[in-house]
Amino acid sequence: MTQAPKSHLFYQSRRRRPMLDQARGVYMWDVEGRRYLDGSSGAMVCNIGHSDPAVLEAMRRQMDKSTFGYRLHFETEPAEKLAARTAALAPEGLEKVFFVSGGSEAVESAIKLARQYALAIGESQRWKVISRFPSYHGCTLGALALTGYAPMTAPFDPMMRSMPKIPAPRAYLDGRDPDDPATGHYYADMLEARIQEEGPETVLAFMVEPVGGASTGALVPPAGYMQRIREICDRYGVLLIHDEVMSGGGRTGAFFAAQHWGVAPDILVVSKGFAAGYAPLGAMVAHERIVEPVLDAGGFIHGFTYAGNPLACAAGLAVLEQIETQGMMANAARIGAMLKTRMTGLMDRYDFVGDVRGKGLLLAFELVADRTSMRPLPRGYAAFDRVVELAYANGLIIYSRRTRGGYEGDHFLVCPPMIATETHVDEIMEGLTAALDAFAAEITPVAAATG
Repeated sequence: MTQAPKSHLFYQSRRRRPMLDQARGVYMWDVEGRRYLDGSSGAMVCNIGHSDPAVLEAMRRQMDKSTFGYRLHFETEPAEKLAARTAALAPEGLEKVFFVSGGSEAVESAIKLARQYALAIGESQRWKVISRFPSYHGCTLGALALTGYAPMTAPFDPMMRSMPKIPAPRAYLDGRDPDDPATGHYYADMLEARIQEEGPETVLAFMVEPVGGASTGALVPPAGYMQRIREICDRYGVLLIHDEVMSGGGRTGAFFAAQHWGVAPDILVVSKGFAAGYAPLGAMVAHERIVEPVLDAGGFIHGFTYAGNPLACAAGLAVLEQIETQGMMANAARIGAMLKTRMTGLMDRYDFVGDVRGKGLLLAFELVADRTSMRPLPRGYAAFDRVVELAYANGLIIYSRRTRGGYEGDHFLVCPPMIATETHVDEIMEGLTAALDAFAAEITPVAAATG
């Protein structure tokens, strides 16, 4: 790779990457012609693949008409149509849609709506939003207060009001049977205990990812968990907010992941795969019984400049059309099951693969030092970073985070676009195997020296 020219950009670190030239389907090419399989759909965003001709054409048609229409000045056809389509996909009663540009904005919108609803109905003492540890709900200060990922939250603790947390239902770490409803009830009942500890009259909402995102690595809730959470929220008058920023958009085999358990929230948020990377877009979808009192009380005191942008909404409409007409959710379920089986087979080849989990094409595997105790690999291995780099060197893009709240543990999300085929599964497994073989060779001498 040639030396990269000086850049005026900065993001998380000084690490440089090749210059992107083009992307089509599940593949991306750099300017030197090297091909990469996008095994994580970017950051679990490009659900329908890159450069879909139908979506690009829909965006061109909208660009010929208008690229911006401020919501206080005009209603736009793409926004109205996308809101209606979104409401039709959402659980019954969630009829009101508020558009945003991304997941953090969607989460901020949800907690602000919840608070204004409490004020509108005379319950001003409710302000606490309980979430889980670990979790990730966004990088703005309000969303960060709900996030349970220490390296991201600790620097900003003095600047925000951290919210109460309960443990995420990581049955695989606790030696509990995830298929036993008693396990789901065990973790869900932690919510009730926390509500009682905080004072039920002060608790506004509980926010949960139906299938875990980056911080828990595609964590699927144990049997009985989602239903029990709903019951507890109803018992105490607590709003249930589903964070479907990553799990929504069809990736799990249902448009919203919570639909697998037949549980409806009071508010949900979605982004990432909602417009699949074609334009910045997200949405908060709320029950009418929450929105109407807020509007009656003087309106929703919140907004973003690009809310309901017609070009973004046109892209979102076209993405939904492709998901539905091309049968992508069914394909995600079928190919996801196949990929998960193949990934589970890695446990036979590598002692340090401790768990494989997920639903549809929202999948992850976790590395451990000991599969019996689930003790994490030594931090110094930096496996969460190293394996990603080794896969990248083999032309496979995957996504990683620290598993145990940010400071240790290593999991990797494998989430190709919903158009992935059996051939792509073979390519992904070849890339993963090559990366893990190389990682095993690197750590074996270290392990022997310290063992």
